[in-house]
Amino acid sequence: MAPPSKASDATQSPLRLEQRRHQLAPRGVFLRRMLYAVMLWLGITVVGLIIGMAGYAYFENMSLPDAYVNAAMILSGMGPVNELKSSGGKIFAGTYAIFSGLVIIIATGFVLAPIFHRVLHHFHVDEKDVK
Repeated sequence: MAPPSKASDATQSPLRLEQRRHQLAPRGVFLRRMLYAVMLWLGITVVGLIIGMAGYAYFENMSLPDAYVNAAMILSGMGPVNELKSSGGKIFAGTYAIFSGLVIIIATGFVLAPIFHRVLHHFHVDEKDVK
């Protein structure tokens, strides 16, 4: 099967990026990729926040507003607001902090990948290479 010859053929899915021999994707395709990446980032962040809120509510018996602020502060890298009283809550908070750091790194990678790809692809596209 022959590879696609146009950027529009290679970019039917927001997960599929054009290759070096393809033209730079049109701005609309890039904006769709960015929208998809931001929505993915938002979804990952909301799931992470819900996990944190559930953990704080369960292990520390916090109200939903208190659980939200603690989960949001840890997810953003700031640290907990309220003092943790139970051993289970402290173990959860430490584990959630490690999880949150990984979530932020992964989610940021989803958002930056289309930008880096577009910039690098822009500098590597030669008119003679485009088929």
